[in-house]
Amino acid sequence: MKRLKTIAFITVAFTIGLGLQACTQPSPTATQPTNKLQGKLVLTGSSTVAPLAAEIGKRFESAHSDVRVDVQTGGSSRGMADVQTGVADIGMVSRSLKDEEKDLQGFAIARDGIGIILHKDNPVKSLSNQQAIDIYTGKINNWQRVKGSNAPITVVNKAEGRSTLELFLGYFQLKNSDIKASVVIGDNQQGIKTVAGNPNAIGYVSIGTAEFSINNGVTIKLLPLNGITATTENVQNGTFPLSRPLNLVTKTQPQGLDQAFIEFAQSPQVHDIVKKQDFVPISK
Repeated sequence: MKRLKTIAFITVAFTIGLGLQACTQPSPTATQPTNKLQGKLVLTGSSTVAPLAAEIGKRFESAHSDVRVDVQTGGSSRGMADVQTGVADIGMVSRSLKDEEKDLQGFAIARDGIGIILHKDNPVKSLSNQQAIDIYTGKINNWQRVKGSNAPITVVNKAEGRSTLELFLGYFQLKNSDIKASVVIGDNQQGIKTVAGNPNAIGYVSIGTAEFSINNGVTIKLLPLNGITATTENVQNGTFPLSRPLNLVTKTQPQGLDQAFIEFAQSPQVHDIVKKQDFVPISK
């Protein structure tokens, strides 16, 4: 009996010792990150959002060495289609979601406006809404009729599938079939390049992209709309009449890497990038 008691005491002491040792030694995974982000994100869509998303992606990659962010353009319609079919993880869409798209998840990362642009040397300082409509529908085809030079107007329009086109048509209550275009372009940079290279051209693009180009010496100018100057400041204060959210879109509620990137893109950590590209940060 005495021998049994001794064995029992040793067993208890050994068990307690192991317990104390376990408590004092760190877990082998304590110093290892349990949810380290890794993988590749594919974003496709709006040419307005793409440069912003690319810069945000670079900063995100610098914070997460095992993550790669691939940003591709093609228009908001492509972004929507690619997300729905699983070709892209995240779509970039430079407009609000439509009623028939409410099954998707949209996350605003900035705001932007759409402005009419002319060549810097064009003497026209402003256009009324009706004059803009008449130019785009072919009723006015010479700048002289709107206090400009005696020169034919080159009408630059956006291609189908571009959200800038949809918003422009919606604001002026036009159909794309009403437009008498001389040139049809895709992204904002094409529109800016076309107008900068033709003193008689008129186009419409992202205000943020246009301001960025003007600040870098590109020979274009933005016209006011309804007497309101086309600036990101007026987009921010809500006075500019033609503005839109810039969205990231997913098929379902984002998780993991998708969620981490979207939260980062909406955070104050990237407000300097948003402002540098002349967009308006979203305050959450």
